Amino acid sequence: MRIDIYTHFFPPRYFEKLQTLVDPARMTPWFKNPPLRLLDERLKLVDHFPDYQQVLANSMPPLEVLGGPELTPELARLVNDGFAEICERHPDHFPAFIAALPMNNPEAAVVEIDRAVTQLGARGVQIFSNVNGRPLDEPDFFPIFERMAVHDLPIWLHPVRTADWSDYPALVRSQYAAFFTFGWPYETSLAMTHLVFAGLFEKLPTIKIITHHMGAMIPFFEGRVGVGFDEFTENMTDPVLAAALEGLTKPPSDYYKMFYADTAMFGAAAGTRCGVDYFGPGKTLFGSDAPFGYGIPSVADTIRIVEELDISEAERSDIFEGNARRLLRL
Repeated sequence: MRIDIYTHFFPPRYFEKLQTLVDPARMTPWFKNPPLRLLDERLKLVDHFPDYQQVLANSMPPLEVLGGPELTPELARLVNDGFAEICERHPDHFPAFIAALPMNNPEAAVVEIDRAVTQLGARGVQIFSNVNGRPLDEPDFFPIFERMAVHDLPIWLHPVRTADWSDYPALVRSQYAAFFTFGWPYETSLAMTHLVFAGLFEKLPTIKIITHHMGAMIPFFEGRVGVGFDEFTENMTDPVLAAALEGLTKPPSDYYKMFYADTAMFGAAAGTRCGVDYFGPGKTLFGSDAPFGYGIPSVADTIRIVEELDISEAERSDIFEGNARRLLRL
């Protein structure tokens, strides 16, 4: 069995609500993707592959972009109730879902974690790399990580950045889609860095965080991460950095390997090999980002690349299925 741990879908009732909250012109790539919003089309995609299942997650935009803290708890309930219903009706296609959270309302987010996990059967939660521009290591968000450690279920970390975040201070907006192509991997890497230096793994040593797109920039920049954080920082006078380093018991670069990563690389075989070499087969999970990357071709390419990795069959089985069953307790 191949368990695709990171795929996106809009539950029907949530999708109806979403269309009233966003400018359709800005959501064209999402709204014109039938398997993202039509269950029959999604079932066809899954049925195209033998021994294949998908774990469902909400898609962009983050809930906190859609409304204030008084609205987002309702949106989270719509998403999570919809996913629970779909998984109950189609368990052979969708063995699990990961819950959406109202991150601009941390207290409500903790309540929704408990509801989604204990009442609906969610096998983790999805959060984004920032909360309307706020870093994830702000104290307000710590109870969310703490609650997931109590439940011993993973957090899926998804990047978010818009064209409003300019490429240079002199520009008003990002150009050439750089905010997405290069900004999103930077966002994930930045969020990982803030969590590392905030001492999250010291405070919550059992926390499990799955980074989308194979840990973003971190595996490719392994050498620079080592030099930058383990050597260069010794000679820096930044008081914030100095205080952070005092709270760490290991070299900063060691903590990056405590994250997990998925294989959603859109057909990039070399990048996949780099990530598996960095995180190891035991911390790599099969994920395609379906139905993005043109749906069926993206899933097919991801399966092929994992099948061609120079690893043992036991390690390949862990990537395709075993690690997901262990982390999600399926």
